[in-house]
Amino acid sequence: MMDLKDEILRLKREKNAIILAHNYQLPDVQDVADFVGDSLGLSQQAANTRADVIVFCGVHFMAETASILCPDKKVLLPDLEAGCSLADTISAEELRRWKNEHPNAVVVGYVNTTAEVKAECDYCCTSSNAVNVVKSISKDREILFLPDMFLGSYVAEVTKRDNMLLWPGECHVHAGIRPSLVKEMLKNNKGSDFLIHPECGCTTSMMYYFGNGNGNGEKIIEDCKVKFLSTEGMMRYAKQSSSKKLIVATEIGILHRMRKENPDKEFIPLSNDAICKYMKMITLEKVYRSLNEMIYEVKVRKDIADKARVAIERMLAIN
Repeated sequence: MMDLKDEILRLKREKNAIILAHNYQLPDVQDVADFVGDSLGLSQQAANTRADVIVFCGVHFMAETASILCPDKKVLLPDLEAGCSLADTISAEELRRWKNEHPNAVVVGYVNTTAEVKAECDYCCTSSNAVNVVKSISKDREILFLPDMFLGSYVAEVTKRDNMLLWPGECHVHAGIRPSLVKEMLKNNKGSDFLIHPECGCTTSMMYYFGNGNGNGEKIIEDCKVKFLSTEGMMRYAKQSSSKKLIVATEIGILHRMRKENPDKEFIPLSNDAICKYMKMITLEKVYRSLNEMIYEVKVRKDIADKARVAIERMLAIN
């Protein structure tokens, strides 16, 4: 029987390909990747690679971003149906109408958006650098932040901006992580570290419930150290934390890498139901077929890519 992992690695060498996988991908897919990370890290890897082919194990907007940054490379998405519920909450036409209502505003778009939406933005951001992107904009400028209202609320609170308007979008997975779940886990896991992704539906209310902590997104409650972190921020924190038990409030795919890199620590998902069906659509079989047959290419139209690239490169520069 053919060993898919060995065949994928062989094809990768043969075709001068790099495999990028998001933290939420299936464990087997993460294990064959050259780089596993968050949206920002994957974008940086795509921008800097010397490979001819990028196999993007993530969702459609991520492959689009890689195509925008690397127009001379072939970007493959092993399942073209791997979308994003958050990206679907706003279209380019809706954004244009919003911009017309606020002609002097600066538009900051989360990377979880389509290429057409990015082309209408002044800046892109990820959860790991959204605060820095907003801080880089003059305080007297109105900001349209899209599409995630929970991340936007978090950024507005941290930066103390009262002129940020938020698009009412949400990630169906993170929106399901509610304050009641957080409070219950805190009471039942005293002394643990508690890591919350700022896209979560609990973020805004939790920040007010906990207060804004010591200024770096940290608060002690129920004898737990609570921190609001991006997925890559969670990975870095998990390595340096002295705690042996960490509660993780984000999509459960990240637990594979956490456990792999920190075998001496216990990682508990806030909810076993925090699963993104789109992130789980790519399998080893699909990676093999895509690479073997060089199929399912994602290519962004040049005029859209050229406009979107400006916002993406500003994001990379600010980070």
